[in-house]
Amino acid sequence: VGMMQSLRFISAEALASHPQVARQSLDGVAHNLYPLLFKASYLLEQAEVIRVLLERWPLEEFRLGALLGPSADHPGDLRDRACRACLEACVRGLADHTLWGGGRRRLRVADLTGIRDVQVQGCPCGRALGRWGRTKLLARTCCELQAEPRAARRPVEVLADIFVTGGNFDLVVRALGPEGPAPLRVRCLSFRADSVGPGQLVHVLRLAGPGELRRLEVVHNVRLHAGHVQQLLAQLGFPRLVSLTLPAKAFDAPPTSTPAPDGEDALLTSIARELSRMTQLTELSVAFSTLTGKLQKLLGPLRTPLRVLDLGNCALNHADMAFLANCTHAAHLEVLDLSGHCLVDLFPSTFFRLLGQAAPTLRALTLEECGLADRHVGALSLALGPCHRLQELRFLGNPMSARALRRLFVALCGLPRLQSVEFPVPRDCYPEGSAYPQDELAMSKFDQQKYSAIAEDLRALLLRAGRDDIRLSTPLFGSFDPDIQETSNELGTLLLQAFKTALENFSRALKQME
Repeated sequence: VGMMQSLRFISAEALASHPQVARQSLDGVAHNLYPLLFKASYLLEQAEVIRVLLERWPLEEFRLGALLGPSADHPGDLRDRACRACLEACVRGLADHTLWGGGRRRLRVADLTGIRDVQVQGCPCGRALGRWGRTKLLARTCCELQAEPRAARRPVEVLADIFVTGGNFDLVVRALGPEGPAPLRVRCLSFRADSVGPGQLVHVLRLAGPGELRRLEVVHNVRLHAGHVQQLLAQLGFPRLVSLTLPAKAFDAPPTSTPAPDGEDALLTSIARELSRMTQLTELSVAFSTLTGKLQKLLGPLRTPLRVLDLGNCALNHADMAFLANCTHAAHLEVLDLSGHCLVDLFPSTFFRLLGQAAPTLRALTLEECGLADRHVGALSLALGPCHRLQELRFLGNPMSARALRRLFVALCGLPRLQSVEFPVPRDCYPEGSAYPQDELAMSKFDQQKYSAIAEDLRALLLRAGRDDIRLSTPLFGSFDPDIQETSNELGTLLLQAFKTALENFSRALKQME
């Protein structure tokens, strides 16, 4: 196994691997061994044992992330196993606990957070239950228990990461806002919303308890404009929010509004004021929102320095970049995304200054589709030079040749902590005169053999420099996103509906013209 396990853990594994014996012996197992037995059962994917362990859980707390993390008895980390069988057994066992736990019932808090969703599952069955599926399972279980007269009088508080879409919206609303007694009371620590309307979003967030929320992601198919964002923040407050992600065009003016004569953006001022009330906010993602000339107004009032900032495709101008390079946030940034801006061509000195300010803290930098070409390699290498803590660099979609990439990689070898680089398909692999930025079709039409040879050459360069610890990849259609993976069917249906509506409108317009 390659890791030292304690004798206690080996015994726990032996017991967990015989579900029948385990079930019969549980009454004789000391309470402080339950966590060990749980991890062993999870490791072996013994769903039956997991369910009965939770039904009889003798401690006041059950914290999934902590139980699956490394411990003295078993240093292995199982938190990136979102194993469907095990997680379903956990939730069913929790329901059993409220129904059959009897006098033994001591559980007060069940924390189901702390699972990491990864591309390849390490569990024996290899079947994952993602965040959306976990939300649906928990919500369904809560609703079933609400109708159950035998359920416990004192509710168990369940901490969860909730992911709501149109497909599970009604179920989640019923689970979060029970009409009568609820044996399981859900408290949301993080909340992701996709494919719901602005009104639905406010409604479900109010039920989720904005006072507790730490992370809020509103993505893709939630059509918000600046009026909605202002309303959401002003009405719900989110005093403990650490991380906020808003969908594309979230700062666009409402369609009915008329621009103020003095060019003042009252909505943006109000949004910034609401954000400044969040004293723990350190992560802000506002990609694909037009913020030309507005960055200071948005970020200036914030009380806490930002550690994570995504400004990809925000159409920033000189004033925005100058503000960014000189503001308090710059010296605290750990994760920065400036994709979609021609940084070295348009803002060479402010871009240099920004990276210089962020260098002591910067861990991840994304510069996709920034028009970085061969002539920029020298400047880019110099700008990255001081970033000694950089671990991840992504610069897909930039028109660089293999020769330029080689030069850049020589410079990257000097960054001691670098672990992962996502680099573009070199220009040499595309037909002569291909345009950038590319659409998805053009992007996928390149000489695979040529690409493989160049990638191999770059790996060899790293190897010779003693840097084979750096992982190289070219994920053409972006990095793996477990949440999109899970809801792709629902999104497909949405796109078809939108297409159908567009066709209907088009044919109606044609008829009127006739």
